Amino acid sequence: MSNPDGLLVDIAAMVESEHSNQMPLTVVVPGAVITGRLAPESLWHERVAEVLTASEHLKPFAAMFTSPGTGDGGTGVAPPAVRPTHLHLHVARILQGSHGLPHTGGMYRIAIADVSSWTVGDLSYSDR
Repeated sequence: MSNPDGLLVDIAAMVESEHSNQMPLTVVVPGAVITGRLAPESLWHERVAEVLTASEHLKPFAAMFTSPGTGDGGTGVAPPAVRPTHLHLHVARILQGSHGLPHTGGMYRIAIADVSSWTVGDLSYSDR
């Protein structure tokens, strides 16, 4: 999408502001249909850091995903609200036929501008 869907941006902004991670969302992006739960970016970063920290080989990358704190740059003043440019999905799966990959769900960061269509809710799939 060259012009991101304003409603999708508003939904992402609401998830960010309320720090909810329960909003089910399915998106269509070039080459994939991805279904999962929309999460605030800070929670998404935290979960990715946890996964990386658990791996001896990937542990050095965890620091890139660690939250720098309040995001106020040390001023004590919260930064102005910024419209989200990305969706952060957790327990997400790429739907391929009747299967969801990966089996356990993953963490996906998707540019809102790349979403061609979307729906609220999880699409069904089979883990067989």
